[in-house]
Amino acid sequence: MKLVPLEIDGQAIEVPEGSTILDAARELGVDTPTLCWASTLTPVNVCRVCVVELEGARTLVPSCARQVEPGMKVLTDSERVRTSRKVVLELLSSSVDTSTAPTLRAFAARYGATPGRFGPVAPPAGLNERDAARAGHHHSSDGACAESVHQPRKVDNQLYIRDYGKCITCYKCVEACGTDAQNTFAIAVAGRGFEARISTEYNVPLPDSACVYCGNCINVCPTGALMFKSEADLRDAGNWREADQTTTRTICPYCGVGCTLELTVQDNRIVRVMSPPEVSVTQGNLCVKGRFGVTYVHGNEPAGE
Repeated sequence: MKLVPLEIDGQAIEVPEGSTILDAARELGVDTPTLCWASTLTPVNVCRVCVVELEGARTLVPSCARQVEPGMKVLTDSERVRTSRKVVLELLSSSVDTSTAPTLRAFAARYGATPGRFGPVAPPAGLNERDAARAGHHHSSDGACAESVHQPRKVDNQLYIRDYGKCITCYKCVEACGTDAQNTFAIAVAGRGFEARISTEYNVPLPDSACVYCGNCINVCPTGALMFKSEADLRDAGNWREADQTTTRTICPYCGVGCTLELTVQDNRIVRVMSPPEVSVTQGNLCVKGRFGVTYVHGNEPAGE
């Protein structure tokens, strides 16, 4: 395979043709932040936290999607890059609930992001003008809240919840539901501009959509906007205790494919089932049985017993 020479932060490196700047940076051990990128998904470069400075380029470029070219000179941690990443993280943190997004919060701390300087957190969509004013939020001239497209938490099935107040519109769930993995196309981005949001077709409840409950969208969500209902219930009750949890890898018992499961167990109960993306058999993808069916081991035991 042809190798492409380039320079990253003053270090010379050669990487295979077709590699991205992010690939090259990671070959050198450069820790470049990403939120919308995943090794198993097609880069959509929408979060913009992986941007780098490329000599000769007018704007910063997304390292996750820009392929390397001979002679490139890249800076991954210049003042311009750090400022851009800081502002992006501030904007994201000022508009969504990041309480279940440890990666985003860690990046925000790393770049000294202070989202409070953009004002109070935006309210859920549909908040009336009087209540918004009391909360210190502002509406657009047509009365709609232009600062937020947050929706009330959607609990329309017993398997997982959708809390779009935590959604950063990273497209990862859309990609996982589409051609990159499941090819179900149950969810997509609806609306444009301030109204852009993740939605089912015609915004129907999940049971009425094309969803097959594979849960692959949960596996890639970086903020907890998509979450096992069992986890959400424990968090709501103040009983989600990561310090007391264990994670065990095992093989799904339902068929002969051999999918790898990561079982999160608390109080001797399976509370979440994920799948590691680095395992070649499934690359993090499961079916409804693997994702949600293994809790049969608890029988009809009520949660908490």
